[in-house]
Amino acid sequence: MKFYVIGDVTVDHLYHLDHLPAPGEEVAPSHATMQPGGAGGTISVTLARLGHSVILAARVGQDPFADFALSGVRASGISEAAVQRDTEALTSTITVMQTPDGKRAMISYGAANRELDPAKLKKKDIDSADALIVSAYSLIGGPQRDYALKAIALAHKGGVPVFLDLGTGAVNAVGMGLLDSAVSADYLLLNQHELLALTGTHSISAALATLGARGSKKVVVKVGAMGSIVWTPDETELVDAVAVGDLVVDTTGAGDTFVAAFAHAALSGRPLAEAAKLGNAAGVLSATSLGAQARTISAAELESFA
Repeated sequence: MKFYVIGDVTVDHLYHLDHLPAPGEEVAPSHATMQPGGAGGTISVTLARLGHSVILAARVGQDPFADFALSGVRASGISEAAVQRDTEALTSTITVMQTPDGKRAMISYGAANRELDPAKLKKKDIDSADALIVSAYSLIGGPQRDYALKAIALAHKGGVPVFLDLGTGAVNAVGMGLLDSAVSADYLLLNQHELLALTGTHSISAALATLGARGSKKVVVKVGAMGSIVWTPDETELVDAVAVGDLVVDTTGAGDTFVAAFAHAALSGRPLAEAAKLGNAAGVLSATSLGAQARTISAAELESFA
């Protein structure tokens, strides 16, 4: 299948700490690494490794970080026809500080990604895709938001299914302003915090009812160690987490990997619950290596969890 993906590509600086530093405190990491990342890059790389054709729409600077941010994309054979270069803005970077008990703090700089030029979006690329996947970070603001909204409109007009993946940073930045885009998506993917913040409710059931009243079709809620919840106007099902028997070392990009595996399975005709199960498995598998794109997951490996 052919996917068109709109989302950030970044350089991730990952620091594993015993505890998050207090203001003014200096701490030494137990481990530190630099990896290619970003929701757009990680979703695209995962889809390509699962055997699909991918066009990635993102924007990088002309600084030394640009090639590193795109290194996983290039190694996976993803089309860079829609990747733009910015002559002024820097390539996006994210600093992630993570503790053994799962606490995290992040410094995220959207940089060149937010300048994605909508004038360069090609209608034929959307029309020829089997699906459009949009990271909600693309909807935060700037030209990138206009690009994403234009692509979504073209997809709806052309009958191309839209997968919209929310993110905590996007929801914190835009909040309920994402609601119209969220309910228009054919598939909406988000975690529990994002679900409640998006709808202004205090329970998962109330939030799903709100989305249903607004016209949502299919919703997938990632609920961490419990797995995920799939919802349609006709049914709600908890899909248990998948045990992979490996040590979880880094959850960076796990949600993005879930999205890619879910889209892979859903577009292959799998029932929603089965697609979510494969998403659960992919998310956990990705967390067994350091870095969002470090763990290669094949279609055959996913099938072993079906």
